[in-house]
Amino acid sequence: MTKRFPASEAYGLTAQMRRAAVSVAANTAEGHGRETCGNFAQFLRTSQGSLKELKTHAIIANRIGLLDDVSAERILARTDDVGKMLGSLIRKVTGH
Repeated sequence: MTKRFPASEAYGLTAQMRRAAVSVAANTAEGHGRETCGNFAQFLRTSQGSLKELKTHAIIANRIGLLDDVSAERILARTDDVGKMLGSLIRKVTGH
């Protein structure tokens, strides 16, 4: 969706949103490669933080007119879904 953002945002919201989205997957993968459940859970929590960051950027992009309401709602729904999955995985890994 950030492909539609103006070139002037290449180093602003475009880069921040892409970095946050990639960070969710990268931290989850890195945590999976750690030797303990505690380390994995910590990386999953970092993934949750990146997900919240992406959600915030999407809200801002919508408010300033870079994302239309439908696109913003799509991102927000997906971040909610991924957030639920991460939360569930954290509970399984930590036993809570």
